Amino acid sequence: MRLDLCTWPEIESYLQTHDGIILPTGSTEQHGPIGLIGTDTLCAQDIAVEAGAIARAMVAPVVAYTPAAFNMGFPGTLSLSVETFSSVIEEIVDGLIHHGFGHIYVLNGHGANIEPIKRIAAGKRAKFRLQSWWDFAAVNALRQRFYGEWEGMHATPSEIAMTQARYRVVEGKALKPPKKLSAEFIKAHAGDRHGGPEEHRARFPDGRVGSHSSLATPEQGADLFAAASIAVAEDYEAFVEDRQ
Repeated sequence: MRLDLCTWPEIESYLQTHDGIILPTGSTEQHGPIGLIGTDTLCAQDIAVEAGAIARAMVAPVVAYTPAAFNMGFPGTLSLSVETFSSVIEEIVDGLIHHGFGHIYVLNGHGANIEPIKRIAAGKRAKFRLQSWWDFAAVNALRQRFYGEWEGMHATPSEIAMTQARYRVVEGKALKPPKKLSAEFIKAHAGDRHGGPEEHRARFPDGRVGSHSSLATPEQGADLFAAASIAVAEDYEAFVEDRQ
């Protein structure tokens, strides 16, 4: 059930027997030469909606504008400051709590969202759970089987495969493998802790960060989407039933 496709009486009726909601968060930023600008948003939104259908959960509209300053060297990227993003998320969460949502499940699709959301969650009276769609064992098993070390960090073949399965394949772009990332680089830059936009584009001129996007296929994307949706639905159900 999508909150934006419901009426207020339908929301009021839902809240009489349920207090859980899934809030997807993504980004609007470049995803390499064959990745859609909305990749993070589309993945988080679509998985949330499918998981919501499985778990009979309410799903809030996706938050598509988030911190992505390191990608501002690439046309199409739209970035909020961490402060603005934090204010937006906090006011959305406060609104949900005001209406009676007591279990707020944030399904994330963008690394830079994680720390600001964690800080907000710590001060709220509602029960709060933050999961990125790639957090689940079943999803990671597929990512490893399909791509191994070529999954990389940004413009990953797994997320691009999902948008290929559900939206479109960008034709005519057979990309060579990028430079592989060291374990030290991955650890130091987790959560999208990259440098400024000029430095970032100079280091990764086509936008990929260790990710061999051309390995993606729509068939893999369908498998990844199904695995993520089921995993999120199961995790959400355990969360709202206070089993974890």
